[in-house]
Amino acid sequence: MVGISQVIRRIAHAGVLVMGLGLAGGALAEDVTTYRSTAPFDEVRQNLADAIVNRGYVIDYEAHIGKMLVRTAGDVGASKTLFAKGRANAMQFCSAVLSRTTMQADVTNIAYCPYVLFVFQARSDDPAVTVGFRRLPARGSAESKAALAKVNKLLDDIAREAAGP
Repeated sequence: MVGISQVIRRIAHAGVLVMGLGLAGGALAEDVTTYRSTAPFDEVRQNLADAIVNRGYVIDYEAHIGKMLVRTAGDVGASKTLFAKGRANAMQFCSAVLSRTTMQADVTNIAYCPYVLFVFQARSDDPAVTVGFRRLPARGSAESKAALAKVNKLLDDIAREAAGP
């Protein structure tokens, strides 16, 4: 049985993911870094999870965005398929070290925590899988910019590893 606090927590996580992916704020294309892989979706998705966990981080939440869009398509009158077989996920995690560094430089950098990476297969006729993240802006003091650059480097390293050679 799911308690009300668990439901509220799940809704809050979903809201963070939507904001983190820039779906609510309309991220510009240049703010999003992506890599393509020819490996199957499930393999790339697992590579992404492994790339996060093998660095010692915990995946706080995995959103099954594609499945949600398939499930709710009729409710919103949608007729267009966005992701092949609902294959679109986002994973969020945090780094105590990097988060503290970014927030010590500027407490408003809390807006970028947790960190989110995504993986999807856009069409059934295109087997390529995309892995990526929304690049954090270089903002604030030199200390803040340097700390945010370290987060971007981490996210880039994880996305590249997940996409493979």
